[in-house]
Amino acid sequence: MIKTYLYSHSDRQMYHDVDLDKKNLFLKNEEDLLWVDLYKFTEEEIKYVAKILEFHPLAVEDCLSYSPRPKLDNYEDYYFFVMHALRYDEDSEEEIVLVQLDVFLGPNFVVTVHKQTLPVLGRIARVSLQSPQYMSKGMEFFLYAIIDGNTDEIFPIMERIGVRIDELEDEIYEQPSKQITEEFLSLKRTILTIRRAVLPQKRIFTSINSGGHAYFDIREDIKPYFLDLVDHLERITDSIDSHRDLVDAALATYYSLISARTNDTIRVLTVISTIFMPLTFLTGFFGMNVPLPYQNFNFSTLIISAGLFGVSGLMLFLFKKLRWL
Repeated sequence: MIKTYLYSHSDRQMYHDVDLDKKNLFLKNEEDLLWVDLYKFTEEEIKYVAKILEFHPLAVEDCLSYSPRPKLDNYEDYYFFVMHALRYDEDSEEEIVLVQLDVFLGPNFVVTVHKQTLPVLGRIARVSLQSPQYMSKGMEFFLYAIIDGNTDEIFPIMERIGVRIDELEDEIYEQPSKQITEEFLSLKRTILTIRRAVLPQKRIFTSINSGGHAYFDIREDIKPYFLDLVDHLERITDSIDSHRDLVDAALATYYSLISARTNDTIRVLTVISTIFMPLTFLTGFFGMNVPLPYQNFNFSTLIISAGLFGVSGLMLFLFKKLRWL
């Protein structure tokens, strides 16, 4: 599916569903901006757009296949970004899903390529149907709006993960269970997945803001927006590192509690086994088919039972005195 949005600087108006074959007619002004959104696209559709805007085949190939890491490539006439948005579903088997978003950024055009719905693009599209507030400030601001929208959606995810960590920290002091261990491992996988998506994006935009990216320049009036974007990404990476440390510490505490409870159980079982060792010896020794002293007296059973209980009591007394119990 191909959707097009055109901002005409001379008319100060928005136009929709324009004919891409006539792009040279409506992109005469450098301040005009064309946005082409490819959603649930076919191979023929992306190749059609690539042919009109003269995209490199390698960039088109990246759009058709999944790329696990964000990146920025320079193709002289345009820039090519590979980024990821996050989809979070706590109840699903795979809690976090990375949705690839590819962006072609030219002098007066932006092409977004994605196979799944993205709320930020839907929001920008709804606004662009009525107002040019996103597209009238140039392609850099439009790129900022996309990345900032994706970044803002990560904050609620991090807050929910923080709540889950607090809940698990309370549960680990209760009866240990297999579900708690699985929850910890699931949280670790989720945090690592978010980190793999956010950290490279932070590096890209940090290098752009610091002038470390040799071939991507931002207009001076747009730089404050990207500085704010980098600040948001840094806050998220700090939260990721903090959550990861909390999960590791909570998991270590949980394993320590399980180990302590296991040691207590083993100690009790060991004491019981130790107490029964002399009783088993005595009953086995005197249970042999040989004559025993006073075996014909009625009170012999009481004497033997008292002796056995006496041995058990003596051993319990020694264990407590030695602080083994």
